[in-house]
Amino acid sequence: MPVKDHLEISQDKINDLRSRFLNDLSTKSPDEVDPRDVEKVKTSDRWLQRFILHNEGNVEMALNMLWVAVKWRKDQQVNDINESNVKMDLICSGAFFTHGADIDGCKLLVFKCNKHVKGAVDINLLKRCIIYWFERVERMVNGNQITIFFDMEGCGLSNMDMEVIKYLIGLFKEYYPYFLNYILIFEMPWVLTAAFKIVKSWLPEKAVEKIKFVSKKDLKTFVPPEHILEKWGGQNTYVFSFVPETVQEEKASAPSNKKVHFVDGSMSEVSASSVDKESDGVPLKVTPSSIITFTKEGNELVSSMELQNVDSSIHISYKLKTTSPEKFRVKPSTGLLAPGESNTVTVTLFPGFQLGGLSKDKFLVMSTTLEPDEIGNVDSVEIWKNSSGRKINQHRLKCIQSGDMNLTGNFVSQSTPTQENDQNNYNKLSAAISQLSTCQNELHSAIRKTQYYQLATIILILFLAIILGYLSRQNSIEVSSDHSYCREMNEP
Repeated sequence: MPVKDHLEISQDKINDLRSRFLNDLSTKSPDEVDPRDVEKVKTSDRWLQRFILHNEGNVEMALNMLWVAVKWRKDQQVNDINESNVKMDLICSGAFFTHGADIDGCKLLVFKCNKHVKGAVDINLLKRCIIYWFERVERMVNGNQITIFFDMEGCGLSNMDMEVIKYLIGLFKEYYPYFLNYILIFEMPWVLTAAFKIVKSWLPEKAVEKIKFVSKKDLKTFVPPEHILEKWGGQNTYVFSFVPETVQEEKASAPSNKKVHFVDGSMSEVSASSVDKESDGVPLKVTPSSIITFTKEGNELVSSMELQNVDSSIHISYKLKTTSPEKFRVKPSTGLLAPGESNTVTVTLFPGFQLGGLSKDKFLVMSTTLEPDEIGNVDSVEIWKNSSGRKINQHRLKCIQSGDMNLTGNFVSQSTPTQENDQNNYNKLSAAISQLSTCQNELHSAIRKTQYYQLATIILILFLAIILGYLSRQNSIEVSSDHSYCREMNEP
C-alpha cells in the first residue's frame, strides 16, 4: 500500500523538471551521467515526482537535487551494484534485511545493529552493501516510501557507528528523495541516548518527527501485530535467510566504437570492442572495487589494491593500465595468479605531480584466463604482448587523495568553514564516544575483578568459619574432658 502524497504535484511540474534537466544535460558532457539514469528521467514520472515532493513543490530545488543525485550515482556506479560485486558474507549475515511493513504499508528495512562492530568491516564495503539494499528495496516498492527499523536490542557502544548513521542520513537527504516514512529505534540501550541526541541535531525538523523510539510494549503502535517477529515480542515466525534478487538488467545504449583511453608505458589505446564489459562471474576480484585512495607516505602519495583469483580451478593473468602513465609507478603492472591466489599492487604518484580533488585519472585492471598448456610455459608479459583473440575482462577504478571524500560519500575539492566545523564536531563526538567506550570496558573489567574478589572473600570467610567452628568444637571437647576429670578427683 503506497503512502499518500501530502502535496499534490501536477504533471506540468514533472514535465518542467524533466525538460529543464534534459536541457542542462545537452550543455554538459554525457559522461557526467549514467545513460540508465537519463532514461529513468525520461520515462519515470514517479522518480521526478519524488524530487519535487522532497523539496515541497520547488522545481528549482528539485532540479539541483536531481543533478546531485545522478552525479553521485555515476561516481558510485550505483546501477552496477549487485550480488556479484558486494561483500556477500555481510549481505548474508542478517545485519540488514527486509521484512513486513509498518502501519502505513511501508516496507521495513531492518538494521540488526548488534551484528555491526565499528571498524570490523571496511567502511566503503559496508556502504556498498547499504546502497545494494536501498536499490533493491526501491525496486521492490516501485519508489514508494520505506521505514528504517533499527533493532538495537543487545547493543553497546562498540555497535554505535556514527559514520554509518551519518551516511544513512546523507542517503535520504541527498540521493533518495521522499523515500523515508519512519525511523523506528527498537529497544535502544540507555547508554546510547546521548549519541542519538547528536544524531537528531544532524536532521531537519521534519525528519526528527519521523524518529520513533519503541519497545516490545508499544511496537504495535507502528508495526501491525502480524508483522512483529517473535524476537521483537510478536508472533511472526520469520527467520532471515538471504534470497538472491532476480533482476532483469537493461542494456545501456552506448556507442560500440567508443574508445577507452587507458594507456600503458607504450602509450597504446585499447578499443572498447576488444575487451568485454565487466560482468558476473569474472574470476578476478579487485579490492577496493571502484576507488583507490592515495595517502601521503613521506614525500610520496601511495595507494594499493589487492587482486585475487576467486576461482578454484583456473589460472589467470592480469595487467594494469592508466590514463596517465607519466604520473604513476605501478608495481607489478602484470602478473599471474593461481587458483585462490592474491597479489598486492602498489601505485605511487611520481614527484612533481598532484591529484587534487576528484582526480580525472583512472586505472583499468584487465584479466584473462590461461589455457592448461600455457601454465608454467609463458610469462605475463608475453601473454599481453599477444592478447588478440583472447577474452579479456576489465575493471575500472577512479583515484582520489585521502581527505577528498566527505562523510556522505561526496567528493569535495576544498572544505568550507561550515564543513570544517561539522568535521571538527564529528571528530570530537567520535573521540568522546571512543573514550566513553574505553571507560565502559574498563568499568566492566573493574566490575569483573570486584566480583572475583568478592567470591574469593566469601570462600575465605567460609573457610575461616569452618576452621573456627572446628577449633571451637575441639575446645569444647577438651573442656568437657577436663570437667569429667575434675569430678572423678572430687569423688570420695
